[in-house]
Amino acid sequence: MAVWLRYLTMFGLAMVPVSELRGAIPLGILAYDIPWYECYILCCIANFIPVPFILLLIKKVIKWMGESKVEFFKKVSLWIQNKADKNKDKINRYGVFGLILFVAIPLPMTGAWTGALVAAVTNMKFGRAVICCITGILIAGAIVTLISTGALSALDWMLGSKLNVA
Repeated sequence: MAVWLRYLTMFGLAMVPVSELRGAIPLGILAYDIPWYECYILCCIANFIPVPFILLLIKKVIKWMGESKVEFFKKVSLWIQNKADKNKDKINRYGVFGLILFVAIPLPMTGAWTGALVAAVTNMKFGRAVICCITGILIAGAIVTLISTGALSALDWMLGSKLNVA
C-alpha cells in the first residue's frame, strides 16, 4: 500500500465514530509502522474535525430524522437521543470535567463523537464544549499511543511488575 494511502486510511479511521483514536493509532503504529508522534498528531487532528459540526448540527439532524416518514431515520434518531440521554446525567453532574473524562477514556461508546453529541444535547456552550473535546481527544490519544507503543509494559517492567500490565 502506498504511504499516502496509509496516512489517509489512518486519518479517515480517526474521523469515524466507533473506531476513532482507538482504531486509528494502533493501525498506524502497529500495522503501518508510522512513527508514534505522527500517528498521535494526525489522528488527534482527524478525530477533532467532526466535533464542531456535531455540536452545531446534531440537534437539527436528530429533529429532522425524528420527523421523517422513513422508519429507519426515526429509529436512528431515537437511538441517538437515547444514547445522549443515557450519558446526560454524568455530564451535567460533573460538568466540564465529566465531558473531558468521557471523551478521554478510550472505551467503546465514548470519545469525541459521543462527547460532542452529549454536549450539544445538554446545551453546553460551544466554546466550552470544543475545549473539553480537544482536551479529551489529546488525553485519549496519549493513552492509546502509550498502549500501542508498549510504554505501559515498559513501565510495568521498570516497577517490577507491580502494575500487572499484560
